[in-house]
Amino acid sequence: MEQKKGDNGEAIAKSMFEMAKLKVPIISIVIGEGSSGGALAIGVANKVLMLENAIYSILSPEGYSSILWKDSSRFEEAAEKMKLTAKDLYNLKVIDKIIKEPNENEEEDFKKISNNLKKEIKIIVSDMKSKTAEEIVQDRYLKFRNMGEFIRRD
Repeated sequence: MEQKKGDNGEAIAKSMFEMAKLKVPIISIVIGEGSSGGALAIGVANKVLMLENAIYSILSPEGYSSILWKDSSRFEEAAEKMKLTAKDLYNLKVIDKIIKEPNENEEEDFKKISNNLKKEIKIIVSDMKSKTAEEIVQDRYLKFRNMGEFIRRD
């Protein structure tokens, strides 16, 4: 059976719904540019780690500016409004930890980042070992419910 274009959103929503019910811990790691509908699904995790220079959003800044202003050249302005940096997303409680990156891009730096990720994953797994399946699901639910901020405008 061929999947239609409009079915992608439904497939992502169903995947997120099923992920939310998993009785095992989910750890997501954003290492580069996460900017598609599928990026939304990795947010349904007990813990989300993100490299400090990565970006994470369901839409690229070019796509956002094309939709909002009908002008993809305003991508820098769009990126600022979208709050897609690790620091922004940490402040909005979308991610749980920012993994520092060295300034250079050398093989030795890749090893440092890998070791930092390994250390953080071990900490999370160790913490999750003491939780029941129900607590894991509940923690994930509460994390998702507490993301972002709500401003009431009366």
